[in-house]
Amino acid sequence: MPEIIQTYIICLDDHKGFSEDVKKRFADTSKYIVSVAHNREEFLRNLVEKEDRSYCKVAVIGLHESKENFEMADRLIAEIKKIDSSTGIILLAPPDKLDDLKKIARSNVDSYVPRNSNTLLRIHNTVKKHVSEHSLQIYRRKRTFSFYVLGAFIVISILFAIIAKFRLPMYF
Repeated sequence: MPEIIQTYIICLDDHKGFSEDVKKRFADTSKYIVSVAHNREEFLRNLVEKEDRSYCKVAVIGLHESKENFEMADRLIAEIKKIDSSTGIILLAPPDKLDDLKKIARSNVDSYVPRNSNTLLRIHNTVKKHVSEHSLQIYRRKRTFSFYVLGAFIVISILFAIIAKFRLPMYF
């Protein structure tokens, strides 16, 4: 039976608008660990504490109307990717400001989610997608390692057969 991959979901929620709903949605503690930060320093501290790359990490950042908040998010995304490049990033923004956010924070974002009635479902789907990608990456590393071991075994077997042919020609 495959082992369960634990996922850390770290929320940056200034005004405590969505974090309780996210905690309720991801209530299974065997799969998900949800931590909520209410300021930038606490958010980055939570991210650094969970620096182990074997865990899947997703950062959910809630943004508001102001344009300087969007620019702050762009700098925060750069810091998150500097700490751990495999962390998934989900940005929540008002639906009318989503296009402005996409222009400012273009790179390294997994999903832009508008705040509406489907927000939690979209967050859940994006987290599931990121967990699947993380699992595929783990299996890809295992497959590559197994391929190298198989290749080394084949090379050693061929060398052994060649040496045996010259040392014991009567058996060939």
